[in-house]
Amino acid sequence: MSNPPRVTSRPQAGAEGSAQDPSARAALARISSSRISLGRVFRAEGTNFYLLLGTTVFLVGFGLVMVLSSSSVESYLENQGFFGSFLKQSAFALFGIPMMLLVSRLPISFWKWIAPFAMIGSSFLQALVVFTPLGVEVGGNKNWIDLGFVQFQPSELIKVSLVIWLGLIVSRKEDLLDDWKQGLAPILITSGAAIGLVLLGDDLGTTFVLAAMLMGGLFFAGVRLRMLGMLVLAGGVLFGIMAVTSPSRVTRLMTFAGGCEDVAKQMNECWQSTHGDFALANGGILGAGLGNSKAKWSWLPAAHNDYIFAIIGEELGLLGAIVVLLLFVVLAIAFVRIMNSSDDTFIRVATATTMSWMIGQAFMNMGIVLGVFPVFGVPLPLISAGGTALLTTLIGIGIVLSFARHMPEEREALGIPARRGLLGARRPSSRPHESS
Repeated sequence: MSNPPRVTSRPQAGAEGSAQDPSARAALARISSSRISLGRVFRAEGTNFYLLLGTTVFLVGFGLVMVLSSSSVESYLENQGFFGSFLKQSAFALFGIPMMLLVSRLPISFWKWIAPFAMIGSSFLQALVVFTPLGVEVGGNKNWIDLGFVQFQPSELIKVSLVIWLGLIVSRKEDLLDDWKQGLAPILITSGAAIGLVLLGDDLGTTFVLAAMLMGGLFFAGVRLRMLGMLVLAGGVLFGIMAVTSPSRVTRLMTFAGGCEDVAKQMNECWQSTHGDFALANGGILGAGLGNSKAKWSWLPAAHNDYIFAIIGEELGLLGAIVVLLLFVVLAIAFVRIMNSSDDTFIRVATATTMSWMIGQAFMNMGIVLGVFPVFGVPLPLISAGGTALLTTLIGIGIVLSFARHMPEEREALGIPARRGLLGARRPSSRPHESS
C-alpha cells in the first residue's frame, strides 16, 4: 500500500522574491514609514485643539452673518452694493482661517525665536504712525499706517507680538518676578514703550486692551497681587494725566460721568450710545428677527464695527446676546484647558496673554455697548468688521492652537502624565498669590 502524497506549502513567488530582495524590503519599509507619517499628519488632535478651533470658526461664521445684516444699508449708500462690506470681510475670513491653520503647524521653538523681532518690528511700525506722515487718522485716532500699496493698524500687530514676547521674557526671568529691578523692570520698560506708542496715537481702546494683556500675563505668571496693584495704580495715574491733555478724551469721560439724559447731549455727544440703547431695547427677549434692525438704517454709527453687539441684541434679542456671551465663555474655557495641560512657562503665559486679549476685549466691547464703560473704539473679536483686527486675532488663536497641537505629542514622547488642577504652579518653589 502506497503512502499518500504529502502536500507541502511553498511561499508564493512574489513573497519569496520580496523576502530575499534587499531592494524590495527597502521599498516596503519606505511605504510603511510613509503610511506612518501620513497617519501623523492626519492624526486626531486633542479635544482642546478642536474646542478652540471649532469655537473660533463658529464665531467667524456668525460674525460674517451679522456683518452682512448690519452693513447692507450703509454699503448700499456708499455705492458698494448691499454686499460690499460683507464681501470684503469674507475675503479676510477666507484668507485668515487657512492662515490660522498654517500658523498652528509652526513649532513652539519658532515663536520663541521670532518674539524679539516681532516686538521690535511692530513697535517700529507704530512709531512711523505717530511720528511720520505715514500715519493716518481715522475717527479721531491716529492708528493706521499707509504704505501706498496697503493700509493697516500696527497696533494690532503689537497685540500678537506682546503675546509671544511676554511669554518668552517671563519664562527667562521666571525666578526673578518678585524682584522689581531685575525681574519686572525689563518687562515693564519694553511693553510700556510699545503701549505708550499706541497711546500717543490717541487709540485709547487698544491701549486698554494692551494693558489688560500685560496685567493678565503677569497675573497668570505668578506675580504678587500687591505688585500688580501698584502697577494698576500707576497706570491709572498715567491715564488720568493723558486724559486731561486731550479735549476729546475729556469730553468722552465727562459725557460718561454726567449721563445722557439731556436732549442736547443725545443729539451730539451721546448719539451713538443712545441709539445703541434704543437698538437693544427694540430687540427685547427674542429679537426683531435677523435682518430686521432699524438702527442700521443710518441711525447707529459703526453698526457693523464697534457697535455690532447692539445689532445682535436688536435682531436676535436677549437670547442671542446671551449666546454670544456664552461662546466667549467657551473660548475662555478652551484657553484655560490649554494652559492647564502644559508645564512650559512660555506656553502658559503666552496663552494667558492671548486669553486676556480676546476675552478682555470682548467684554470691553459689550460693556461699552451696554453703557458700563465710556465709548472708545474696541471691536468685538472675530465678529466685528475689520480686516486687520480679524487677521491678527486669527493669528493669535493660531499661535495657541500650535501650543495645543504640539503639547500632546511632546508629553507622550516624554512620558509625562496629564496634569490636573486649574493652572498649576509657576515653578516648584513658587508661592500663591498674596492678598496684600
